[in-house]
Amino acid sequence: MSKGILGKKLGMTQVFTAEGLVIPVTVIEAGPCTVLQKKDVENDGYEAIQIGFADKKEKNANKPELGHAKKAGTTPKRYVKEIRGTSEFEVGQEIKADIFSEGEFVDVTGTSKGKGFQGVIKRHNQSRGPMAHGSRYHRGPGSMGSIQANRVPKGKNLPGHMGSETVTIQKLEVVKVDTERNVLLIKGSIPGPKNSYVTVKTSVKK
Repeated sequence: MSKGILGKKLGMTQVFTAEGLVIPVTVIEAGPCTVLQKKDVENDGYEAIQIGFADKKEKNANKPELGHAKKAGTTPKRYVKEIRGTSEFEVGQEIKADIFSEGEFVDVTGTSKGKGFQGVIKRHNQSRGPMAHGSRYHRGPGSMGSIQANRVPKGKNLPGHMGSETVTIQKLEVVKVDTERNVLLIKGSIPGPKNSYVTVKTSVKK
């Protein structure tokens, strides 16, 4: 049974193990999330729950949002997502960080930091050409393909908008769960800037 929670990335810190090893961790404020809707095989063709995190001002919510939240007996939420393959929760129920335990492995999905328009060296990890005076190839994208094709092939690595994409990092270990403050400490880094919203789910590979 898969489970998941929505949260906010607060930043990074480090914790020490009993052996004195340093573990870099990301601090995630996970929940409390409210179950806004439940989907089942009969009506929707699949099992899922829709959960919301972080209250939204009522004046910023539209009528459908207000009515949807009222059914669940809560206020409108800023971040709403579906967690598939879960059915043990009921509408209006609260989900907190304690659904995960230390040592569990999770997948974290977030929106990566936006970098704006970038060249191929930064965007695609390409190498630069020689910087000598005779060289006419320094930081350009290089060859556009063979002459005979008479066009640029699809998928050619070129400069363009970088970042602001949905990124999932898999198999991250939960180092600590603070139930009082609803905080998860997860080993390693996760996508996105501080205060960005993330989804934490049971790892598909473990």
